[in-house]
Amino acid sequence: MPHTSENTESLPANALFVDFVRLLRDYGVPVGLRELLELNQGFEKGVVADLDSLFIFSRLVFVKRVEHADAFERAFALYFYDIDIPAAEEGDYALFSTDQFRRWLEKEVRAGRLPNHALWEFAPEELMKRFWDTLRKQMEEHHGGSRWIGTGGNSPFGHSGNAARGMRVMGASRNRAALKVIGERRYIAYSDKNRLREENLRQALETMKHLKNEGPYNLLNLDATIRNTARNGGEIDLVFERDLRDKISVVLLIDNGGYSMTPFVEITRLLFAKMHERFEDMATLFFHNTIYERVWRDFRRTRPLPTEQLLLRKPDTRLVIVGDATMAPEELEARGGAIDNYRDFTRPPSLYWLKRLSERFPHACWLNPLPRDAWEHTHGAYTLKRIRALFHMEDMTLGGVKGMVERLSEK
Repeated sequence: MPHTSENTESLPANALFVDFVRLLRDYGVPVGLRELLELNQGFEKGVVADLDSLFIFSRLVFVKRVEHADAFERAFALYFYDIDIPAAEEGDYALFSTDQFRRWLEKEVRAGRLPNHALWEFAPEELMKRFWDTLRKQMEEHHGGSRWIGTGGNSPFGHSGNAARGMRVMGASRNRAALKVIGERRYIAYSDKNRLREENLRQALETMKHLKNEGPYNLLNLDATIRNTARNGGEIDLVFERDLRDKISVVLLIDNGGYSMTPFVEITRLLFAKMHERFEDMATLFFHNTIYERVWRDFRRTRPLPTEQLLLRKPDTRLVIVGDATMAPEELEARGGAIDNYRDFTRPPSLYWLKRLSERFPHACWLNPLPRDAWEHTHGAYTLKRIRALFHMEDMTLGGVKGMVERLSEK
């Protein structure tokens, strides 16, 4: 079980790098008093001699899970180098919604390097390239951090400073290895807030419980093979084991109708493929906007399945619903819905069926491709809120899929 720190605990004001710990918390890294004390003990034992060794040691102390590594490195770059790296990777359109991009754009406009209407006059790819080129240049030219080595101010290192617990350090790190490592962004793919992709989606789904070994021995266990080979004096001993498959029953319901889900087709397809790899007993069904008295067995929605029949499944079935949950209110609340040209007003509203599904399947999660911070402001926020009252909802980020996994893994 990974260690997580209690974020509500108080931090001693006289310890070194209290502000850095607070910054790590702001960046979503679960750290606290225990890690701060470990860091200070390392200084007392002489573990840290320069900025590069501080980077390595503090990363060992503060980062307990791979998904927090990128956030730690970005916080380190800001605190010690005054370099503000956004929580987005190159090529990701999420860059445009970050404060770092907004501040950079304003600075470029004031300096006359970009026109006032740059967002309209330049292609998004060109603006992204300019931003990342600027950041790379800043990192390449950087020669030290104001909070580490200095001849004045409040840095606890260097000389002639005002820090109460200052200590002398013999010069700044010359190789700037820490900054080079941070610039590589090796862990951005595993950040909880990062968009889903094949490698990190597999990582999230592999945390599912209820695993049992079955099938042929066709998977090479590399660690066991190396261990046995070494024990045999170099004679190769290949160790194979059986595949792990989840024995739970899963129903995946996908909204594949209308234009609102069009931007999320690829990520939904990826989720569909990976979940089919993961689960032996998984049924995939489809709906348009929301669920009424029937869902569909095929993506063209030509083979109906009565929702009543779906409700006959065992209560411990895991239900995953993928959709943006945004629509006209009457589609959710009105009798007969508001999608078909012909409406039968004797049919119960969609909310009736959604409530029955949520009551029948307590292990249910609604996975929303819309970013979480857009839920309150998007067009259709009213219906999204109504659906959230019935289903546990996560966004389609790595962190969201892990939240879904935790929900589905509950006994």
